[in-house]
Amino acid sequence: MEVAITKMSSKGQVVIPASMRTDLPEGEKILIIKEGGRIILKLLTDLEPALQDDILFAEKTELAFEEYRKGTFIRKKAGDFIDEISSW
Repeated sequence: MEVAITKMSSKGQVVIPASMRTDLPEGEKILIIKEGGRIILKLLTDLEPALQDDILFAEKTELAFEEYRKGTFIRKKAGDFIDEISSW
């Protein structure tokens, strides 16, 4: 097991130490789970494909709700919306 200390920036960014990311390609998606006082990082590619799909769908849905709450969402016809989410 490797252990390292890092810090969070004012923008909420956290650096993964170079020694721990040598085998991670740029753009790798990482699932972050907060449970009590723990934060767990898990590579999305390590999850089962169905679970990956569910998580990505939930993420896109949450972003859509956030746009709705802010009033920045775009209205679409039902068919156009279904076509778009079918591509997810």
